[in-house]
Amino acid sequence: MLRRLYPFESHYLDLDGARYHYVDEGAGDPILFVHGNPTWSFHFRDLVRGLSDSHRSIAPDHIGCGMSDKPQHYDYCLRRHIDNLEQLVLRLDLNRITLVVHDWGGPIGLGVALRHMRRFQRFVLFNTAAFRSRQMPWQLRLARTPMLGEFLIRRMNLFVRTAIHLAPIEKLSPEVKAGYLLPYDSVENRIAIDRFVRDIPMQPGDRSFELLTQIENGSSALNTRPTLIIWGARDFVFTDRFLERWREILPAATVWKIEHAGHYVVEDARDIILPRLKAFLSPVESPRSP
Repeated sequence: MLRRLYPFESHYLDLDGARYHYVDEGAGDPILFVHGNPTWSFHFRDLVRGLSDSHRSIAPDHIGCGMSDKPQHYDYCLRRHIDNLEQLVLRLDLNRITLVVHDWGGPIGLGVALRHMRRFQRFVLFNTAAFRSRQMPWQLRLARTPMLGEFLIRRMNLFVRTAIHLAPIEKLSPEVKAGYLLPYDSVENRIAIDRFVRDIPMQPGDRSFELLTQIENGSSALNTRPTLIIWGARDFVFTDRFLERWREILPAATVWKIEHAGHYVVEDARDIILPRLKAFLSPVESPRSP
């Protein structure tokens, strides 16, 4: 089943003994797909297949996610995920990158881009936030409850199962549901899902709050590059208030709001997203340095 939905060769990068999985399909200017929580590179499978005829499509799995290793004693935090993705970009020597991000992929991907802006030429933001906010749905607040949250996420796998039902508006097929569940089949394999939830920076003093603030303050640099925001209007996590904040930070961005799509906007609207992305990815001149 997985090979039919996700027919990609696996590649691995060694990061201090942890295997960092990624797919690398096609040739041409690279598109770097960065997933969120609790998904993995499987989330971008249709875009990878649809764009690999004209571009090099690269989609990693964060350590603890997807087909990457899931060490039990690891520093799961925003900075470490940024450092890991940075290593992928540098070791593959990627340039003229189009960055495509979703959910946690936003601060992780932009964290790398702001370190190496000369390597990036375009940006595509699906429902995400790379800025401070105190808004959080009750489902996430429950998942952050000490002891109870870890029990629900790791013992009962409710975070992945709830996302499968609430994040897309269109009902997922049993095969696609199984694809999302596949890497998270044990208490040990759900460790990163729990750590992502704990690491959400909500207030000063939270571990990743200062770094998120730095990313927020630097994100206006994206206005020097073509940027497309594709937004699922029926997202229970990233509501329109998040979209409005993006409009403030990135007034030069093109915004496409899809009314019938939810948090998993790619699942709900892949058929109309793919041609729009192909048009956005048409050749452009090399970006000038900011």
